[in-house]
Amino acid sequence: MRFLLLPLAAFALAGPTWETVQALGQTWDVPVAAEWRAEPNLLEMLKIGPAKPEPRRPMQYALARTPAYRKVTLEVDVKRTEGKSLILLYHWQDAAHFNYAHLSLDRADKQIVHNGMFHVYGGERVRISAKTGPATLPTDDWTHVKLIVNGTHAWMEFDGQKNASLEAHDLSLTEGRVGLGSFFERASFRNLKIRGEVH
Repeated sequence: MRFLLLPLAAFALAGPTWETVQALGQTWDVPVAAEWRAEPNLLEMLKIGPAKPEPRRPMQYALARTPAYRKVTLEVDVKRTEGKSLILLYHWQDAAHFNYAHLSLDRADKQIVHNGMFHVYGGERVRISAKTGPATLPTDDWTHVKLIVNGTHAWMEFDGQKNASLEAHDLSLTEGRVGLGSFFERASFRNLKIRGEVH
């Protein structure tokens, strides 16, 4: 097993500014540090991103300073602080190339751009998972979730169970960093564990 850090150029592509915060046992790259609450076991977004970014893709997130994992398991407690949803990023390569899991109060068959796996490849986000499956954040309580990425295959588990709307395959992005955030709503994260492999 070998571990490689991404070149500094990859960090610069995340946005016009790039600052760091310390939380959850990790160093995080964020657009603006003052917009995050960072404590030993808590990372919370204090300010939401633009409601309608162009192109339509997430912009407000924190990226863990990890290698570009091909296989990774991310476990974390999540909470909708304000709004309906939040996201977990994986295979992030730069601000225009990454995948993410969108966890929401909404069911996918009711709101097609919520509660699913999405792909960003130079343009707007595109859904790459099924539209069937229950809402993943039906309450505003803390919820323990697990994101498992095995190269081209990724899925979420809730209490050890898969959700059909949060499982996807992607052949174009097969490695990258992981992150936490939201599309344009506030969210909180605690009790993080990251285990990954680079091939």
